[in-house]
Amino acid sequence: MQTLIGKKAPSFSAGAVINGNQIVEEFSLDQYIGKKEVVFFFYPLDFTFVCPTELIAFQEKLAEFEARNVAVVGCSVDSPYSHFAWLNTEKNKGGIKGVTYPLVADLSKTISENYGVLASEYDYNEEGNAVSTGEPVAYRGLFLIDKRGTVRHSVINDLPLGRSVDEAIRMVDALQHFEENGEVCPANWNKGKEAMQATAAGVADYLSKN
Repeated sequence: MQTLIGKKAPSFSAGAVINGNQIVEEFSLDQYIGKKEVVFFFYPLDFTFVCPTELIAFQEKLAEFEARNVAVVGCSVDSPYSHFAWLNTEKNKGGIKGVTYPLVADLSKTISENYGVLASEYDYNEEGNAVSTGEPVAYRGLFLIDKRGTVRHSVINDLPLGRSVDEAIRMVDALQHFEENGEVCPANWNKGKEAMQATAAGVADYLSKN
């Protein structure tokens, strides 16, 4: 798989549920270009096990993303109607009621494929029919897209491995610090810590202090 880092995020228009209660037919990330960074993440399926913990964790931190002028958008291979049902199911019954950021429906699996996170591949059998190998769901991919629509960070986890929402926020902070100050962010950098100039002298100065 070729990386999307430094490239324009693949464009799409698809059905989605917004505000937790409204199905729209043509949702696109293009609406954020020039306005907001986007954390666009994939998860395998609605009504599963690790997935609700992730989606609820993003909701619990949504105010922190919004304070940074960042849109959070989720996506899976389910239909918008499945998203709607899950969004309106109580948490104690396996639902994610209370999640308000958009959930995109990738029923055709083309969005997952274009972002390189589809867990299955397609081949042809002896009869010439297309068959799927592997699980036809999305890995736990996450993409940080800047205001120009360019992918600046990505991470892809296997299906059993839940992500860190705090790490997604840290990467947003790092990108915004670089964009605003021109300084690069060293290992384990967090907002409020010292960054450094991308020069030999800058690295030496940083290392001498740390």
